[in-house]
Amino acid sequence: MSGPRTVAMPGQVRGLAAPDATGPLFVTSYDGPDLSTTALTAVGLDGTVLWRREFDGRPGPPRVGDGGSVWVAHPGSGGQAVSELDADGAVLRSITLEHAPHEHLGAFVLLPDGICAAWLPAARRGAGEAGRTAGVARHDENGARRWSTPAVLDHLSHPGVVEVNAANGRQVRPMKPWTPRSIEVSHQEPLLVSGNRIAATFADGGSGIAVTFFLDVATGHVIATTRPGPSAHNAIAGPGEFLIGSQGYGVFSTARYDPSGIVTDEWPSNGMVLVDRHGHIRGPESENVLPSRSRFRGLNPGGTLRDGPALSGYYTAYPALDRDGTAIFWRDGRLLAVDADFEVHELFAMNDDRRVMSRVLLLDQGQAVFALHDELLAFSDTGLGPLDVGAWPCAHGNLRGNPVMYR
Repeated sequence: MSGPRTVAMPGQVRGLAAPDATGPLFVTSYDGPDLSTTALTAVGLDGTVLWRREFDGRPGPPRVGDGGSVWVAHPGSGGQAVSELDADGAVLRSITLEHAPHEHLGAFVLLPDGICAAWLPAARRGAGEAGRTAGVARHDENGARRWSTPAVLDHLSHPGVVEVNAANGRQVRPMKPWTPRSIEVSHQEPLLVSGNRIAATFADGGSGIAVTFFLDVATGHVIATTRPGPSAHNAIAGPGEFLIGSQGYGVFSTARYDPSGIVTDEWPSNGMVLVDRHGHIRGPESENVLPSRSRFRGLNPGGTLRDGPALSGYYTAYPALDRDGTAIFWRDGRLLAVDADFEVHELFAMNDDRRVMSRVLLLDQGQAVFALHDELLAFSDTGLGPLDVGAWPCAHGNLRGNPVMYR
């Protein structure tokens, strides 16, 4: 297999999306060394940079609407805002989302009639005022709130979390139940919408212990919450159903929750899961252990596992799954494809130890695209078919980078 075509980005890539398999690619990145500016770049499938726009604020993942326009979040003159741009880079509109002065936007997704947002009580890694909480809000097309629901994290506890002496950094004792000083959204799919349910995950900024809140889309009513646990990869499993992962402090698991917020299955594995159109679950494990003991795994009904090939290394580009059941991803300097029979095929290898990488997008004619740090890599002869149409064939659940499943 030939090497990739590469396209330099202005800075470290933070997300990429596309309206469909024919492109273009929309890439968010830092603007070089400037960590307070978002660069949004449109790239054609031939590698041509079509246009670039800059916005204030740290970059988050781009979201593409059903009509093909791209959305980014950024600070606005009246508060936290989102802007919609067309395929030519023209700003169609900017919407200030209704929020309190102390609230900061943690994540957002596009709904058919507006936006769902996760709100934080302070800026990134900041300590909020006493009594302030995180929350989830549903906004209409003009940014007004239809409802707003607090997401209260207090009295957290989890085995293995210890109190640390601030003066010398030494562990003192097991931490008693605590209230977070800072609250973050989960780094892995913090906000998911499927059917009439929302899964919003908030974490203690110090320990990474998180709670997922399951809410009703129409009313914002909290249906259920998970037990506190170390956050990991989450995904949509089906209509109103979610896969919530836990990894760390001796925990390595994935649980499936139904629309009532009840666990219907659980596996002793966690990773970058893929859910195909038949409901089968598979993907590379992601365990914080070196040397690696991770495998490509299948998560079968009844909490059983199907063993696939062992995987070296650790850092992994979230895979994409084609309609023939083949998953493609970058790991340990190699482009790997694991087919429906769980046989691994090395498509390309090079000596490259860059650790910051994006998800993989599977595009027209089997082209696979992903980012390593500040560079796009596009492989044009993978032999893979179109992206699967299941609930979660890639990170964010679709090419558009918008983790929303309407049905």
